Amino acid sequence: MQWIEIIVLALIQGLTEFLPVSSSAHLLLVPLFTDWPDQGLAFDIAVHFGSLLAVIFYFRDDLIKLARAWLGSIIGAGMSREARLGWAIIWATIPVGIVGLLAKDIIETSMRTGYFMGYSLIVFGLLLGYADWRYQRKFAGNPARANSDEYHLSKTQIVVIGLAQALALIPGTSRSGITITAALLMGVNREASARFSFLLSIPVIVLATMLQSVELVSEPLPVGWGKLLAATAISAVSAYLCIRVFLALIRRIGMQPFVLYRLLLGAYLLYCFY
Repeated sequence: MQWIEIIVLALIQGLTEFLPVSSSAHLLLVPLFTDWPDQGLAFDIAVHFGSLLAVIFYFRDDLIKLARAWLGSIIGAGMSREARLGWAIIWATIPVGIVGLLAKDIIETSMRTGYFMGYSLIVFGLLLGYADWRYQRKFAGNPARANSDEYHLSKTQIVVIGLAQALALIPGTSRSGITITAALLMGVNREASARFSFLLSIPVIVLATMLQSVELVSEPLPVGWGKLLAATAISAVSAYLCIRVFLALIRRIGMQPFVLYRLLLGAYLLYCFY
């Protein structure tokens, strides 16, 4: 791979992984404008690992508290709000893990087309727009009225968000987009919806990276470690900045700008692949 390919693709991954706009759909745009070859499995693992490092570093203090509280709940130290959140992340991850293992072949073949992604961007974008509009209409001016934050999710909310995350396996859906949509519909405030979505990404990215690593072992291809490390770093820095800016602006701008962007991108993909 050339350096320009590494920089562009790593930036795309880092900037779109945590925004509700579908990173897979953006990566699909690359061959429309370039003649670059497929980046390969090792590169995919590297940029996803960069995204993982970014979210872990951003939530590092919270994750330490969650880990301690969760372990404490196992040994009988009680169920604090941090322990409840730790368990919520685990339970909400189970559906996507099961569906991912059962439907992996179908998802990676028949669904991974520009036409399919275009429709997914539009349909799930409209759903995100409705969820945000409903939230704004119900809680405008007083977000404290929203009945839950990420530390006080009910069992029903956890199940619904977890099932919604399984839908993110559909290319073009956006994992962050669909989990934020579900959380908003369940009455979770905007910031908490985004934070819980980002925390949920950690076990999902870990599981996906582990599966890809197993496949990589069987590939007899040379690995350019210098370029892979650069891709990881670029993805990590851009993803970290993306998380920081998104969480800082979400209360003011809401989801509608991302909805409009999804509709335009989806329409463009349908135009290109119709």
